[in-house]
Amino acid sequence: MSGKYSVRAHIRAQNLEGMIVTTTLQAHHLQTTAQLSNDLSPLSLRGAFGQFPSGVAALASYTDDGVAQGMVASSFTVGVSLEPPLVSVAVQNTSTTWPLLRETGRIGVSILGEGQGTIARQMAAKGTDRFDGLDIETNNDAIFVAESALWLETSIYGEFPAGDHVVALLEVHNLADFTDIHEPLVFHKSQFRNIRDH
Repeated sequence: MSGKYSVRAHIRAQNLEGMIVTTTLQAHHLQTTAQLSNDLSPLSLRGAFGQFPSGVAALASYTDDGVAQGMVASSFTVGVSLEPPLVSVAVQNTSTTWPLLRETGRIGVSILGEGQGTIARQMAAKGTDRFDGLDIETNNDAIFVAESALWLETSIYGEFPAGDHVVALLEVHNLADFTDIHEPLVFHKSQFRNIRDH
C-alpha cells in the first residue's frame, strides 16, 4: 500500500503447533497475534466458520401429497453461475427434510429478512409444525416466507457429495427482490444479527 496506510507483517515459526503471525497496522497503531492451529475438531471448525457472516435461507415446498416441507440453511451461496443462473446450498447428510424437498418440482428459497431470527429458529426446529403461524406465499408448489429480503424459485440442477454434507446446485427460474424494503438477516458467531445493528 502507499501513503500512511502501510502494513508490515512478520512471520516466524513456532514448534509443531503452527506459526505466529504478527501484523502491525501503522495507521491505527494496532498489533495482533494469531496462531495457526492443527485442531480441526468439529467444535473448533464450527467456531472458526462462525466468524464468517452469512445470509439465512429458508428452503420450502409442497410435496406431491400436499404437505409443506421446509428447512433453514446458512450455508447458502448466490451467484454460483449467471448462465445458467445457479445458487448452491450445503445440506447435512443426516437431514430428513432434504430427501423430501429434493423430490419436489420447485423449491422456494427465502433469504430471510431482518427481525426474522424467530422464523429461522422455528423452521430449523425438529418435531414441530415449521409453518405454524407463518405468513407464506406459493408459486408452482414453491413456498416463500413473507417479508423476506429475497425470493428465488428454484429446481435442482445437480448434487455432489461433500464429506458429511451434500452440495446441491439450484437453478433459479423466478425471483423477487425486496431488499429495498427488508435488509437481510445475518448469521454470525452462532447468532442472528441485523445489518443495521452494525
